[in-house]
Amino acid sequence: MSHERITLQDTLGSAIAKLAEGNPGAIHVCKEFVKKTKEIDPDDLLGEMSNILSLDTFAIYGSRIWMLYKDVCKQDIVKVIGLLRAAQLGFMTKSELDHAIDNYGESIDIDSLMSKVRERLPNFKWENAEKENTKQT
Repeated sequence: MSHERITLQDTLGSAIAKLAEGNPGAIHVCKEFVKKTKEIDPDDLLGEMSNILSLDTFAIYGSRIWMLYKDVCKQDIVKVIGLLRAAQLGFMTKSELDHAIDNYGESIDIDSLMSKVRERLPNFKWENAEKENTKQT
């Protein structure tokens, strides 16, 4: 039986509501996808819906969306998008992604995965994330 919650009848808003399960952090992350995906990953034909659909495909819902963003990716939306792309591209498995979420990023090398994504998708804006992180410190 399929676990996906999003259907063809869903709007962007209803899809986010289904994924977020009322968790304000998850809603925040999904809103960041809507605002920033086109700039970060211009080659993604589905735009902001791609990341929303990826969360559904990988069965990442509610508080686990926030854990991915906060604990694994240290509140860096570029890294979240990059990790979802890494999983889409086969650079990591769903079980590796689940383990990272459940264990504060343990056992994954985000920088290595991001490099692989950038190598496969040259227009992926990883440099902008590095510059933004430098400004914040």
